Amino acid sequence: MAHKCHLCLLELIVLSSLLTGTSGVTETHVFISSGQNVSLPCNNALHDCTSTTWLYNRHSAAVELIAGGIIMKQIKRHERLSLGSDCSLNINNISKEDYGSYSCRQYVNGQQGTDARVFLHVLHASSSQTEISAGLSVTLSCQLYSYPRVSCDDWIRSERIELFWVNQAGVNLTRSDSRYQISSSSDHCIITQSITLLNEDHNRERRCNVTQRDQVKASVTYTDKSSGEKTSLSVSYEEFLLDVQI
Repeated sequence: MAHKCHLCLLELIVLSSLLTGTSGVTETHVFISSGQNVSLPCNNALHDCTSTTWLYNRHSAAVELIAGGIIMKQIKRHERLSLGSDCSLNINNISKEDYGSYSCRQYVNGQQGTDARVFLHVLHASSSQTEISAGLSVTLSCQLYSYPRVSCDDWIRSERIELFWVNQAGVNLTRSDSRYQISSSSDHCIITQSITLLNEDHNRERRCNVTQRDQVKASVTYTDKSSGEKTSLSVSYEEFLLDVQI
């Protein structure tokens, strides 16, 4: 009898913690580049995932991605989703449309607990040209898709999230660099670089970094690549270890 009461007491403590928000769960920011795979942590997970529901919100209403540990097959991207053994949400082949707010929610004995929110920021790159040659002008774009859709200036002020162009030596480029025309927008987190290519630009890297509090969170690199008579601009993404508790 005492053993059963002890188990009942443990269940009541867990339920109380989830319902009152005393579990110490904090919001998390995750940064990723398009085309990569990402794992969103569930910071309020219980001993198994049958009580776990994952919700996605970027518009007015939240959408269930996973309910009771089961993927909702009717959603468009269900084939790219999976649930980790720790109840984390795995998303393969990230696109810019995946940015937004994700919530890991627990249900205990039918009662809704607190949400552990994850804000997913997606860095996406594009180029005005794919095949390039010396003398050609190319515009490279780098945009951070974030939720909520506030201005980039607000992100800089509140979270110190910024975008930079970096040269091959790892030095931040500025508007004073004579070879490059660098522009940015304060309304959207986007930065562009326009450059007229030279012969010596072959295999040269141009990198776009997104930083938070001066730490690089995601990066995309453009490199001139030659194959026979063709020269193309290739894009590669760099992965960083997550240090995302805010």
